[in-house]
Parts: sequence; structure tokens; C-alpha cells
Amino acid sequence: MFLACLGRYNAGMDTMQKNDTGAGVLDVQQKLAELNFLADSQVTGTYDDATGVAVSAFCQANGLPATTQVNEKVWAALLDATFHLGDRTLYLRMPYFHGNDVKQLQNALNALGFACNDDGIFGAYTELALRKFQLNMGLPSDGIAGAFTYRAVHNLHHSWEGKPGPQAAVHLGFARASDVLERNALCLFGTDSFTRSVAARMSNLALATNPASKIVSADSLLVAPDEDMLLVQIVVGQEGAQQSVPFVTFDEEETLGLRLRTAMGAATQTPPRIAISLPSAQWQDAGEGRSAQHYAIALLDAICAALSLETE
Repeated sequence: MFLACLGRYNAGMDTMQKNDTGAGVLDVQQKLAELNFLADSQVTGTYDDATGVAVSAFCQANGLPATTQVNEKVWAALLDATFHLGDRTLYLRMPYFHGNDVKQLQNALNALGFACNDDGIFGAYTELALRKFQLNMGLPSDGIAGAFTYRAVHNLHHSWEGKPGPQAAVHLGFARASDVLERNALCLFGTDSFTRSVAARMSNLALATNPASKIVSADSLLVAPDEDMLLVQIVVGQEGAQQSVPFVTFDEEETLGLRLRTAMGAATQTPPRIAISLPSAQWQDAGEGRSAQHYAIALLDAICAALSLETE
């Protein structure tokens, strides 16, 4: 109904005011009630004094010029405030999409480790964060928030609802990290000499921390991985990106653990599998060995943080 009403306003519909009646008034009152500016019992379809007071309070709360009438700006603001995540398909366009549903999407992305503005405007930064999230979930990375993307976001509601973002990485104490290594079976592997070196170094670090570690490289695995062992492929660039395999980029290290946790939850293959993409085979000006060691330490720390978050 609100889309139909919006169309009428765009066509130049008169301002709603006291003593007006009809479906349009009812729609306005329902939105005001949803936003707690009117009681449900005051939704009558007649534009009365209570409705005018509610409109004035809504305008004041949203930085609009004070009025007791519903003009185009007030109606547009009511629409923005009452959109909910999943109500419409969102993507980058001009003019930008804006509203409460955009802000909810931004809040979810931020809390899950995909930093973007939280201004309720679907701009370029929000699209980039959405593309990273989709890649992380093994979805087509098209920057369009549609049915599959909304389903993935809603499935992760326990990880983002009511939580701030972006969140910093969790750094574990030795005893806690040691326990995480012993309780979770992961097989790390690469497809070239550099990524295999990173995987082997991660395995060595894990075993040095806890000799009973179940996080091992494919080169040191003595038996084939079982159906419950998480396979972690380490690649450089977009080499291993493929639909249905959650793909995590090694950037914004402070949120890497959060993004790894999201990817682990989205791994639905048997055995489950994710891919981690390194930006290059060189870290800063370090040589190959130092670069591999840096990535190994950072990745193992982030994986332990992700596994710890999953158990909390």
C-alpha cells in the first residue's frame, strides 16, 4: 500500500491534514503506530488531533520542519523509517536507496566484520562491504541485496543483532588458544609452494602451542580428512574463488576473525571447506620466508579467534 501511496504523492497528491479520511490516512497512522508515535487504538482512518500531534513528534525526532500535516517530505521520511531488512532489493543506483532497511543491512555488515558507513544510504562503500560479505558466504558477489543475501544475513542474526561494529579481533591467552587448537579439526592446504609454506608454518605453530593440536597442514596429515574436518585452502588473489565456497580476503586484520567465523558457518559442503585469499606472496618489504611466517601467525591467530567465537 505504501508504494501505491508514494506514487500518488509523486504525482502531486494534496497534503494530508486534519479531518481527512481514507486508506492513505490509515497507512500513515499504521506507520506512526509502528514507530510508537501513536497507540494501536488511535489507528482509525480519520486524521484527528492525535494524528497531528504524532506527526509533529515524528518530524521533531527526525529533524524535519515542525508540522502537523503529512506532505511529501514527511511521507518520504515515514517510508524510510518503516522499511525493514528484506522489504526490497537493494543495490547501488542513483539516486541512492536510503532508509531503515539500508541501515539495518549496514549494521549487520559492520557487526560481521565488513566495515561500511551506517548512515542509512546505500552508497559505494556499502556496496563494497556487501560484495565482500557475499564472497565470504560463497554467494555471487554482485553487490545486490536480494533473497539469497537476505537469507544469509537473517541466518546470522545471532551474530549481529544488537552488536556494535566494526568489532576488534579477539586475542586469546595461551591456555585458551591451546584448548581451541585441541578441540577443532582443520586441514590447511595450498596450491603452490608459497601457500603450502604458509599452511605448513601454521601447522607447526599450532603444534608448538599444543602438541595435541588438530589444526594441521595437508602435507602432515597421515590419513584422509573425515567429513567433519574443515578444509582451509590458502590462495593468493582470486585464484580459489568459486561459487558455493566461502571466500575470505586477508584485509582489515582486526575483523579477520569475525569474517572467518561467518565463512565457517556458511561452509555447507562435505567435508566443509573455505578459502582464504592473501593479497600477494610478499608482506611489505619482507622476503618470502618472513612473509609466509607473518601470514601464518596472523591467520592462525584469526582462526583461533573465530573458533573461540563460535563456542561462546
